[in-house]
Amino acid sequence: MAVRNYKPTSPARRFMSVLTFEEITKKAPEKSLTEYKQKNAGRNKQGKITVRHQGGGNKQKYRIIDFKRDKLEVPAKVAAIEYDPNRSAFIALLHYVDGEKRYILAPLDLKVGDTVVSSESADIKPGNALPLNNIPVGTLIHNIEVKPGRGGQLVRSAGLSAQLMAKENGYATVRLPSGEMRKFPLNAKATIGTVGNTDHENVRLGKAGRVRHMGVRPTVRGVVMNPNDHPHGGGEGKSPVGMPAPVTPWGKPALGYKTRKHKKYSNKMIIKRAGNK
Repeated sequence: MAVRNYKPTSPARRFMSVLTFEEITKKAPEKSLTEYKQKNAGRNKQGKITVRHQGGGNKQKYRIIDFKRDKLEVPAKVAAIEYDPNRSAFIALLHYVDGEKRYILAPLDLKVGDTVVSSESADIKPGNALPLNNIPVGTLIHNIEVKPGRGGQLVRSAGLSAQLMAKENGYATVRLPSGEMRKFPLNAKATIGTVGNTDHENVRLGKAGRVRHMGVRPTVRGVVMNPNDHPHGGGEGKSPVGMPAPVTPWGKPALGYKTRKHKKYSNKMIIKRAGNK
């Protein structure tokens, strides 16, 4: 996958780039594997905004992805590599030998015509899903289950991979992309390989409109608001934050304040946190 840069025919075009989508082999999604996607603009069921800066954006259909990989011992052929507007990674359309079709995250180097399978005895090659107990130490993996049977929840974005570091006492130690070292049950499932579309991080949007197409609305700085709208607001002319540390619109500490609960049940599974040396 390559990135194409535009010629600077306008200020917006000057720094804009797009993916060339060479890997994409099919444009229209599989109709039986799509669902209607309701827009909520960051509002809950009461109509109150609970997540700011959401709204608008292009109309999308949700692609139903098989994160569980629970169709065991049945080989499937990769029929197409498709674009998914709901995620940064590409997706692969699988045709199983019994006629069923499913989508999975497309790993790097997976091509149309390849065969993948979810099995305890599967080969160690991109796209195959196995329990961590059956994966050799040092292998790059993605789409990792936190709890067996729940489906892959970690390492699903474009270009990411985790590494299996060790196996002992019923747990596998995995180094996540953030640098965190974490334990997972050995019977939890993961998929071999790195998530595809590695050039996603190199794309430059170039103009505000492309962000709006993604459903993101503008963010206004607190220091330019009035005192009744934000703790940073008010003052004569251009004013600093005016307090020991920045806070959110609701007075909670911002920029570096850790929000993870100290007694969270999964703390015991974390060996080394991200960023700690």
